[in-house]
Amino acid sequence: MPAVALFAAGVIVSLATSWLLVSRIERLGERLGLSEALLGIVAALAADTPEITAAVTAISGHQQNVGAGVVLGSNVFNLAALLGLGAVVAGGLALHRKVVALGGVVAMWIALVCVAVVAGVLPVIAGLVLTAAVLALYMVLLGTEGRGLERLRLPQRWQAWLRSAVTDEEIELEDAIRPVPGRWPDAATAAGALLAVIASSVLMERAAADLGQRYGIPQIITGGLVLAAVTSLPNAVAAVYLAGRGRGAASLSTALNSNTINVVAGLLLPAALIGLHRPSGQAELVTAWYAGLSLAVLILAYRLRGLSRVAGILIIAVYAAFVTSVVVSGYALEHAPVVITVLSVLSAVVLAAGLVPFARRRHSRPGMPGVGRGPTVSAFRGESLVPGWSAARIWTLSLLLPSLIAAIDGAAGRHIVLIGFLIAGPCCALLTARWLLTAFTGLLAAGLAVILGIPDGIWATGTHLTFIGSVVVVAASCTCAAALITKVTPERRI
Repeated sequence: MPAVALFAAGVIVSLATSWLLVSRIERLGERLGLSEALLGIVAALAADTPEITAAVTAISGHQQNVGAGVVLGSNVFNLAALLGLGAVVAGGLALHRKVVALGGVVAMWIALVCVAVVAGVLPVIAGLVLTAAVLALYMVLLGTEGRGLERLRLPQRWQAWLRSAVTDEEIELEDAIRPVPGRWPDAATAAGALLAVIASSVLMERAAADLGQRYGIPQIITGGLVLAAVTSLPNAVAAVYLAGRGRGAASLSTALNSNTINVVAGLLLPAALIGLHRPSGQAELVTAWYAGLSLAVLILAYRLRGLSRVAGILIIAVYAAFVTSVVVSGYALEHAPVVITVLSVLSAVVLAAGLVPFARRRHSRPGMPGVGRGPTVSAFRGESLVPGWSAARIWTLSLLLPSLIAAIDGAAGRHIVLIGFLIAGPCCALLTARWLLTAFTGLLAAGLAVILGIPDGIWATGTHLTFIGSVVVVAASCTCAAALITKVTPERRI
């Protein structure tokens, strides 16, 4: 069929010329003397040309769900492929906390503004101004390598921290991006490659939209899954390549920068110029997954000073849940809201499990904290608040209690409602005197409270929401109490 052939041709040409465009842009950036961090942003912009072009084409064709889906779906795919798959391939990514914090603040600001714009809470123009201003400041900071901060009259401590964070990011990228200085043939090649990428991406988007309409595929699936994954393949392949060379840490900057550029240049800028009707709830769903997974990945990376192979597997598993949610929402299947809610809660619990350092490795290489070989720190060492009971035994009991209660409640159906008894889990976990273990048990109890509303026949009613709120309040209180115990007894570090 012509549409299939055109789509395949667009994919092949787009992927091939994207590699050429990125390599030549990197050479020209080296000739201009750009820092590694700023060069990384320029390279990310070049690599994002396919998804940006596809999104602009879709928005200009009044296919709002396809356009928003390409950009935001690409962002979710980037987190799974660049960071999740990169951590699996490399056996773990070691990261500086300052790099995670600096890039994470910018990334989350962009994500939150994007959520507000897509939800219709914030005008597109205001969202573009807020994101572009932060992105510009970030690029200036990277380009100047932290010089001139004294002009902003920031506290000396803040200036030193920012310079240190930029230096750490430069160290992470110096081996990943080391192109030879470019010459005029590189500029000509880059211009030709850019035209080829734009043309092939437009062709690819048109063919995909035609195929979607012909076979009744919802727009959000065409944009948020198919085009999002295909247009992000250059970044994914580059991340796996870097991880294989032991430079997987550069994947964090690549993923965050790519996602930031996608939102600003691929969604907000064209929407401000062309106009953006309020997308459907399906687009809002993809946006929520993008913001939520971004926050979860950053918390994991900061807490564990990197991403372990287990964390990478968990991120990929959450992406599978995202795909399922988009498909269920796109086809408006029966009980879609219930399925999506359950998948969201389970994803939160799964990612929270990655925070528990069952056997976290401290150092991957000299001078860089993260995941690697070395002594381990266990969350279960030491005694609990119950004499003669270890923290591991108490925590195991705290997981079994709500699981048993949920099993009985689910089996009994509408005859009995035992959701309120789920608080036994976090209350028991408090006796471990480890706030992180208590928080994880609280998340499990809250997730079970949400799910049990289905067999109990009280889903989304006032009674159900009251039960959920009670479990959440108790879980939060127990976590805070465990944190206070940790502060009083510093030897209980987790």
